[in-house]
Amino acid sequence: MLRRIYLLALAAVLALQPASAMHIMEGFLPLRWCLLWLLVSLPFVVLSYRYVARQIKATPRMRSTFALSAAFVFILSALKMPSVAGSSSHLTGTTFGTLAVGPMALPLVGTIVLLFQALLLAHGGISTLGANIFSLSIAGPFVAYALYRGLGRLGLGQRLTIFVATFCGSMATYIATSFQLALAYPDPVGGILGAAWKFLGIFAITQVPLSILEGVMTVLVIGLLAQSGQSLLLEQVPTQPKGTRVRRPQLILLGILGLVCLALPILTNFFDIGTGTDDQAGAMIGQIAPHFQEQPFWEGFDPGEGEAYLFALQVAIGIALFVWGLRKYLHSRKQEEG
Repeated sequence: MLRRIYLLALAAVLALQPASAMHIMEGFLPLRWCLLWLLVSLPFVVLSYRYVARQIKATPRMRSTFALSAAFVFILSALKMPSVAGSSSHLTGTTFGTLAVGPMALPLVGTIVLLFQALLLAHGGISTLGANIFSLSIAGPFVAYALYRGLGRLGLGQRLTIFVATFCGSMATYIATSFQLALAYPDPVGGILGAAWKFLGIFAITQVPLSILEGVMTVLVIGLLAQSGQSLLLEQVPTQPKGTRVRRPQLILLGILGLVCLALPILTNFFDIGTGTDDQAGAMIGQIAPHFQEQPFWEGFDPGEGEAYLFALQVAIGIALFVWGLRKYLHSRKQEEG
C-alpha cells in the first residue's frame, strides 16, 4: 500500500503543477527558511515511514487503521470554515490518527495530504512543504498525544480527554505556523515575539471555534465507531464479542456526517465565509516588512471558482478511503476472531 502511495505522489510531481498554499502560502517564506524547515521535518517523515511499515508488518489491521487516519485528515483538512471577525480557516483532522496509529504515523500522513493538496488541488506550497509538515503533522499530533496521555493518567473521562487533546492539537498547529512566520519576519519594534503576537492574532483567534468544532467531530466519530464495536484507539484492544454484528445505526450516522462534509466545500461557492487566514497573514507580512514581495519557487495555476469543487473532490476521496479502510478493518477483525 505504501509503495502505491509513493508512486502516485511521484507521478503527480512529474505531471502536474501546484499553486497557492494552505497553511503558509507558496512564496511567503524566504528560501533559507524553506530549507531549514525541510531539514527539520524530513527526518520525522523518514522515521514515520519506518514506524508505519513496522506497525503494518506486526499487525495487519494497522494497514486499514492507517487508511482511516489518512482519510480523516483528507476530509477535515478540506473543510474551510467561517470563524470570528469575518475570517475563515481549515480544520486539521490529525488527532484521530494520533490516537489510532500513534503520533509517529502523522508525519507520513501529513506529507501525503499536503502533497495531494499542493499538486492536485492547487492548494499547497512546495517550497513551504517542510514548514507545513512541521506545523500540521508534527507539532499538532505530538501536543495532542502528550495531552491525551497526561490527562488519561488523571482519570478524566475518555470523551473529555479526546476533546481537549484534539482542541489543543489543532491550536498547536496554527500556533506553530505563527511562530514560523514570526521567525522569518520579526517585527521591527517587538522582534520575534512581537511578530508572533500579531500572527497569533490572525491564526489562533480564528482557530479557537474551529478547534472546538474539530474536537466535537473527533469525539463523535471515535464514539460512533466504538458504539458499533470498533475501538480504534491505539492503547485499547477491541472488545467486540465474537460473532456479534456491527451496529448499523452508528454506521448510518457516519454516512450522514460524511455527506455533510461533502456538501460543505460546495456551499462555500454560494456563501461568503470571510477572508482566509492565509490572505490575512500575507497582509500582516506586508505591514511588518513593507518591502516584502511574494517569491514563489513553484509556479501554479489559479483554480478560481473551481476551488470549492476541488475541495469537495478531496472530501470524496477521503470518504472513499475511509469506507475502504473500515471494510478492511472489519474483515481483518473477522479473520482474527476466526
